[in-house]
Amino acid sequence: MSDSSVKPVIVGIDGSASAVHAVRWAAAEAHRRNARLRIAYADVLSLVYIPDLPGYPLPEPYVKAAQQQGKEWLHRAADNARVEVEGLDVVTELHVGPASSVLIRLSQEAQLMVVGSRGLGGFTGLVAGSVAVALSAHGHCPVAMVRGPDTALPDAPVVVGVDSPTGNESALTTAFESAASRGVVLRAVHTWNSLDTDAQWWADGQGWDTVQTDQERWLAERLAGWSEKYPDVEVERYVSHDKPAKALLQHAQVAQLVVVGARGRGGFTGLLLGSTSQQLLQNAPCPVVVAR
Repeated sequence: MSDSSVKPVIVGIDGSASAVHAVRWAAAEAHRRNARLRIAYADVLSLVYIPDLPGYPLPEPYVKAAQQQGKEWLHRAADNARVEVEGLDVVTELHVGPASSVLIRLSQEAQLMVVGSRGLGGFTGLVAGSVAVALSAHGHCPVAMVRGPDTALPDAPVVVGVDSPTGNESALTTAFESAASRGVVLRAVHTWNSLDTDAQWWADGQGWDTVQTDQERWLAERLAGWSEKYPDVEVERYVSHDKPAKALLQHAQVAQLVVVGARGRGGFTGLLLGSTSQQLLQNAPCPVVVAR
């Protein structure tokens, strides 16, 4: 039984194979969190108007057929969720409106939103669907994007990017809790490719080894309080002179989950989704959680 006092995990579906993978992953995650799973479908077809007659809606039989299709997809998704986790508390919801708008609104009620990497009609070259990117940028809670079936080994690590002295709080919370609930190692990845660090290296006449040692010390200090809060989570620290996205993608090859912040170091106020997060959404082979 789920705990009715905690916010649900909400997964958006559209009848695609990608959505099926997202539902199964979301079901397992809801079970770990002792939360209800809400499966939502956004029916945009009911909003469609007859071409050349924008003020005239489509015939009622068409609207009913579109809604019936959505209900069938919801029913199938609920069956998949219960196959993944027997006895899981699952509810389904049909909403009318564009998927991005509906899911962003629902994210105010969720502790985690889950979507697939591509929906129906997705182009081959578009690895991460527009709904996933929009929800990650504008959602009100952490967003998980699931690319395909979960093929990671059960003991594969959770990976988190750490890039700021004061930021990353939501990403670190999500990462530590994810590693704790799975009983796996947390791999903290930090890179030092910023212009500020390189400029300081040139100014002070330090060698690469000195900068590397300083950055390793910084990461250890940054994580010290978190390790005290989560004493059962084993932490591996990786520091390299590299671009954040490149380093995280390398570690993602052997991870079961990668956690990043919505905006990274140096992010501008108007940039709602950092470049590293976008690159992970586009290219990571495992599920990605964008925390906020």
